[in-house]
Amino acid sequence: MLYVCYPKCTTCKKAQKWLDDNGIEYIIRDIKENNPSYEELKEWHKKSGLPLKKFFNTSGLLYKSMNLKDKLPEMSEEEQLKLLATDGMLVKRPILVAENNVLVGFKENDWNIIR
Repeated sequence: MLYVCYPKCTTCKKAQKWLDDNGIEYIIRDIKENNPSYEELKEWHKKSGLPLKKFFNTSGLLYKSMNLKDKLPEMSEEEQLKLLATDGMLVKRPILVAENNVLVGFKENDWNIIR
Protein backbone atom coordinates (compact mmCIF):
# COMPACT_ATOMS: atom_id res chain seq x y z
CA MET A 1 0.00 0.00 0.00
CA LEU A 2 1.02 3.57 -0.60
CA TYR A 3 0.60 5.98 2.31
CA VAL A 4 0.60 9.60 1.12
CA CYS A 5 0.91 12.10 3.93
CA TYR A 6 2.30 15.39 5.19
CA PRO A 7 4.63 14.46 8.08
CA LYS A 8 3.81 17.58 10.14
CA CYS A 9 0.04 16.90 10.01
CA THR A 10 -1.38 15.55 13.28
CA THR A 11 -4.09 13.56 11.49
CA CYS A 12 -1.41 11.95 9.31
CA LYS A 13 0.56 11.03 12.44
CA LYS A 14 -2.55 9.39 13.96
CA ALA A 15 -3.19 7.46 10.76
CA GLN A 16 0.41 6.28 10.55
CA LYS A 17 0.30 5.13 14.18
CA TRP A 18 -2.92 3.24 13.39
CA LEU A 19 -1.24 1.53 10.41
CA ASP A 20 1.77 0.59 12.56
CA ASP A 21 -0.39 -0.59 15.49
CA ASN A 22 -2.35 -2.82 13.11
CA GLY A 23 0.74 -4.29 11.47
CA ILE A 24 -0.11 -2.94 8.04
CA GLU A 25 2.82 -2.60 5.66
CA TYR A 26 3.05 0.52 3.53
CA ILE A 27 5.35 2.73 1.55
CA ILE A 28 5.37 6.32 2.81
CA ARG A 29 5.33 9.34 0.51
CA ASP A 30 5.57 12.99 1.56
CA ILE A 31 2.86 14.86 -0.34
CA LYS A 32 4.71 18.18 -0.12
CA GLU A 33 7.90 16.78 -1.66
CA ASN A 34 6.25 14.39 -4.11
CA ASN A 35 2.82 15.68 -5.10
CA PRO A 36 0.46 13.20 -6.78
CA SER A 37 0.35 13.56 -10.56
CA TYR A 38 -2.76 14.25 -12.59
CA GLU A 39 -2.81 10.59 -13.69
CA GLU A 40 -2.47 9.30 -10.13
CA LEU A 41 -5.20 11.60 -8.85
CA LYS A 42 -7.51 10.59 -11.68
CA GLU A 43 -6.98 6.89 -10.90
CA TRP A 44 -7.31 7.38 -7.13
CA HIS A 45 -10.50 9.39 -7.55
CA LYS A 46 -12.02 6.61 -9.65
CA LYS A 47 -10.95 3.88 -7.17
CA SER A 48 -12.18 5.82 -4.14
CA GLY A 49 -15.75 6.25 -5.34
CA LEU A 50 -15.73 9.65 -3.60
CA PRO A 51 -16.78 13.00 -5.03
CA LEU A 52 -13.71 14.87 -6.30
CA LYS A 53 -14.30 17.66 -3.77
CA LYS A 54 -13.28 15.17 -1.04
CA PHE A 55 -9.74 15.24 -2.44
CA PHE A 56 -9.36 18.94 -1.67
CA ASN A 57 -7.86 20.07 1.63
CA THR A 58 -10.71 22.49 2.33
CA SER A 59 -9.25 23.56 5.67
CA GLY A 60 -5.86 24.41 4.16
CA LEU A 61 -4.50 27.92 3.85
CA LEU A 62 -3.83 27.54 0.13
CA TYR A 63 -7.40 26.38 -0.56
CA LYS A 64 -8.74 29.39 1.32
CA SER A 65 -6.31 31.93 -0.17
CA MET A 66 -7.25 30.76 -3.69
CA ASN A 67 -10.95 31.14 -2.86
CA LEU A 68 -11.59 27.63 -4.16
CA LYS A 69 -14.86 27.26 -2.28
CA ASP A 70 -16.40 29.58 -4.86
CA LYS A 71 -14.31 28.50 -7.86
CA LEU A 72 -14.59 24.68 -7.70
CA PRO A 73 -18.28 24.46 -8.64
CA GLU A 74 -17.48 26.31 -11.88
CA MET A 75 -14.54 24.04 -12.77
CA SER A 76 -14.67 20.81 -14.77
CA GLU A 77 -13.43 17.58 -13.21
CA GLU A 78 -10.35 17.71 -15.43
CA GLU A 79 -9.58 21.29 -14.34
CA GLN A 80 -9.95 20.28 -10.69
CA LEU A 81 -7.61 17.29 -11.12
CA LYS A 82 -5.03 19.46 -12.88
CA LEU A 83 -5.25 22.01 -10.07
CA LEU A 84 -4.78 19.30 -7.40
CA ALA A 85 -1.68 18.09 -9.24
CA THR A 86 -0.05 21.53 -8.95
CA ASP A 87 0.50 21.53 -5.17
CA GLY A 88 0.36 18.81 -2.49
CA MET A 89 -0.97 21.32 0.02
CA LEU A 90 -4.25 21.44 -1.93
CA VAL A 91 -4.76 17.69 -1.50
CA LYS A 92 -6.55 16.26 1.51
CA ARG A 93 -4.44 13.83 3.43
CA PRO A 94 -3.62 11.24 4.42
CA ILE A 95 -4.37 9.11 1.39
CA LEU A 96 -4.03 5.36 1.57
CA VAL A 97 -3.83 3.68 -1.81
CA ALA A 98 -4.56 -0.04 -1.74
CA GLU A 99 -4.92 -2.36 -4.71
CA ASN A 100 -8.69 -1.95 -5.04
CA ASN A 101 -9.46 0.98 -2.79
CA VAL A 102 -8.36 4.51 -1.94
CA LEU A 103 -9.06 6.11 1.43
CA VAL A 104 -8.89 9.90 1.80
CA GLY A 105 -8.59 11.51 5.22
CA PHE A 106 -8.39 9.44 8.39
CA LYS A 107 -11.49 8.02 9.99
CA GLU A 108 -10.63 4.88 11.91
CA ASN A 109 -13.98 3.21 11.18
CA ASP A 110 -13.44 3.66 7.43
CA TRP A 111 -9.87 2.39 7.61
CA ASN A 112 -10.92 -0.83 9.40
CA ILE A 113 -11.84 -2.31 6.01
CA ILE A 114 -8.15 -2.76 5.18
CA ARG A 115 -7.32 -4.92 8.19
